[in-house]
Amino acid sequence: MTATQLTADTRVLAARTFILRRPTLLAAAVCLASFVGFWVAQRASHVSMIDLMVYRAEGATARGGGDLYDMRATYAKLPNTYPPFAALLFMPLTWIGVGTMRAAATLANLGLLVALVHLSLRLTGRPVKLPPAAVTLAVASVAVWCEPVWTTLRYGQINLLLAVLVLWDLTRRAGHRWAGFGTGIAAGVKLTPALFAVLLALAGVALGWRRLRGGHNPWNPHLRRAAVAVMTFLGTVVMAAVVLPHDSRRFWTEMLFAADRVGYGEDTANQSLRGIFARALHTADPGGGWLLAAALVGCAGLAISVAALLAGDRLPYNVAWAALSCAVTALLVSPISWSHHWVWGVPMVILLGTEALRRRDPLWGAGTVLAGGLFCSFMLWLVPHGAQRFELGQNGGQMALSAVYPVMGAAFLAVTGAVAFQAFRNDPRRRRSTPVASSRRPVYDYADR
Repeated sequence: MTATQLTADTRVLAARTFILRRPTLLAAAVCLASFVGFWVAQRASHVSMIDLMVYRAEGATARGGGDLYDMRATYAKLPNTYPPFAALLFMPLTWIGVGTMRAAATLANLGLLVALVHLSLRLTGRPVKLPPAAVTLAVASVAVWCEPVWTTLRYGQINLLLAVLVLWDLTRRAGHRWAGFGTGIAAGVKLTPALFAVLLALAGVALGWRRLRGGHNPWNPHLRRAAVAVMTFLGTVVMAAVVLPHDSRRFWTEMLFAADRVGYGEDTANQSLRGIFARALHTADPGGGWLLAAALVGCAGLAISVAALLAGDRLPYNVAWAALSCAVTALLVSPISWSHHWVWGVPMVILLGTEALRRRDPLWGAGTVLAGGLFCSFMLWLVPHGAQRFELGQNGGQMALSAVYPVMGAAFLAVTGAVAFQAFRNDPRRRRSTPVASSRRPVYDYADR
């Protein structure tokens, strides 16, 4: 071996050692390269960020004293569909130029994606051996390319912000004074996150009843989080009513019940039960069938979520299972759940992957890969769609492609129900053959510590 070869091998070995000893630095470099590539791809695609422009118009209308719900923005003449509190939060968008606003929104959403991955990993207690920052950045570098995230940034949407607010709440320690605040704010901006407060309230009542029967104080962290969320949400309603009384009155008495303002229910992008029914029945108005299905799925989804949350330590990652089941339930039963609303697919894949690592089961690993692949596939856009309402003429195969997220959501609810049932079934306290003194004590979960 020549001196030149020896020097080259030494340099390669030194570089490899440097990288292996600094995984966070390597992950940061990969994540930065991925984000830069994503930014270039979005700019090359001439993304409109049309929803961000609507938010800016809402803020401008609120500042100017106009009517929020008569407003139409952009070339598409899009209306405002959010509660009036959202318009108050959008006012700062009018303080900067459009170009600066778009760049800032993209950077903010990329930062929120990193936060979403971090909180999702935190819910599952991962990673165990690797630096958390390295794993977070590595996962974010891949997650940015999945369809819901791509479309969120394409339109300049706020889905990542809402998911981060909710997960920030659920990763707080039990009894934290701010736990519930993020959920309340998210519900004030967009009503669907309010279902998380319902989940916490139901779990809190069930746990409180259990504790009351054991002679203990029924107040518990689930009830506290729900109470904080509800109080925060009511605070947003009151604030908007004071600043925008006319718009608040119109929203809560008229706009709240005008689901058609959001868009065409049969649109391929609508990944909810209503969208499936509309496309399957070839009609823009699927009638009461989808409402019955939504009611059944809503009740079943909430029951599964509550069961997972109350399973406590008997179900590893029980808070993650409960949170994602609740999120999926909200997406399925909402009249309109655009594909970019399914950013919850990122924590879903992380949870499935974590469970696969824990179980060391190839079947769980395959399920994780399948879920991740479907969220990154963009397959729902392979079917005829567009302003000509092609969705009303889809055949069976096209309907299956355009129902990929709801099908995944239903499968996830079924898996959550199975693991929650198994957790209760395998509880060693249920298999005691002889009574002992401690058997009269109430069963507590993680939240009681």
